[in-house]
Amino acid sequence: MSAVLVEQPAPGRVRRQAQLTTTLIATVIFLTAIAPLATDMYVPAFPDVAGDLSSTATQVQLTLTTFFVGMALGQLIGGPVSDQYGRRRLLIASVAVMAVASVVCALTPSIGVMMAARFVQGFAGGWAMVIGRAVIVDLARGAQLVRVLNVIAGVGGIAPIAGPLLGAAVLQLSGWRMSFWAVAGLGVAMVLAVLIAVPESLPPQRRHGGGLRAFAIAGRQVLARRRYVGYVLVSGSGMGAIFAYVATSAFVLQSMNGLSPVAYSIDFAANAAGMTLAALVAARLAGRVATRKVILVGQVAALAAGVAMLAGALWFSTPLLLVIVCFFVLMTAQGLIGPNGGALASAEVPEHPGTGSALLGFVTWVAAGVIAPIAGLGGEHTAVPMALLMIACMVLSLGGLVLARPAKGSPTVSN
Repeated sequence: MSAVLVEQPAPGRVRRQAQLTTTLIATVIFLTAIAPLATDMYVPAFPDVAGDLSSTATQVQLTLTTFFVGMALGQLIGGPVSDQYGRRRLLIASVAVMAVASVVCALTPSIGVMMAARFVQGFAGGWAMVIGRAVIVDLARGAQLVRVLNVIAGVGGIAPIAGPLLGAAVLQLSGWRMSFWAVAGLGVAMVLAVLIAVPESLPPQRRHGGGLRAFAIAGRQVLARRRYVGYVLVSGSGMGAIFAYVATSAFVLQSMNGLSPVAYSIDFAANAAGMTLAALVAARLAGRVATRKVILVGQVAALAAGVAMLAGALWFSTPLLLVIVCFFVLMTAQGLIGPNGGALASAEVPEHPGTGSALLGFVTWVAAGVIAPIAGLGGEHTAVPMALLMIACMVLSLGGLVLARPAKGSPTVSN
């Protein structure tokens, strides 16, 4: 079933209103695959990239950082611009640019060109992802919004599961450049999916004009919402904990504990599967169990995993079984924290869905970009910095939940 337009009567004319459909939701899920596929697919090939482009390991890691910076800026700008000009055309353009940037990555002659192309790829991908999310916020409210965003996060978790496995397979059959050709091909498929399934969800009468000045005003209004800021901290800090894991798990599991690359990819996929299942469970609980309680369960579990990881790193030489369990608990808990925190943040600013989604996405990807290099400061033979970051991120996330506590008697989906 494709996205449909329902005829509804209005004074003096017929108004066409976009509706949520299975195909529209599936397309937004497809768009959420941009980030994991554009990162996880080529991470296993970092040594090959360094050798082929005559660059250092640090320079290759910077291609990940430039992608995150582009993703953060794309989300910050894409949401407000789509608030002013509408969703559909900008979504199509951003996905197309992402595909072109992926082709440049595949053909890159140097690490410098690749860094620049990765920035553009991230910028366009972030633009597309935030607009896709804004389309959902345009069309859903209350418990339905929480449920749909959790379904998107849950089913979208297939990409982080498949990314490293596909990357390892591509590396066995071809070279690292083929992973970027694959992302470019998926970008073309995304353009076709948007053309078919995504209607314009923001009619002209609901758009906010005024350019950057209007964005600044809307941004101040959004950031003045105490509970919105609290839920952004909940979700953004959760993302920080995820990328503390992503940046260092290969060293902890392979360099320190001797796992093979294939075994590491399987473990990575299993952790992503745990996060996916948790998000789907959270979707089923929406409207039945208070969303804040679901978030709190995830935060407590993730904090316990961080404390256990720190104890293991300090006193027990980071044993393999402890690491595997802690990583699984941490990632599964994020399925309860991130999507729910983002949904409640969006629910707090329904009059500025694009700006709210933009600021949420900006904070989330800035957290990823900042935490990833910090987690690796201790080198590849200690898990202490990673464990400390996991704990710090979860404490900050808990603080965000306290900040976002509802006033007594206030109507909210978080009660």
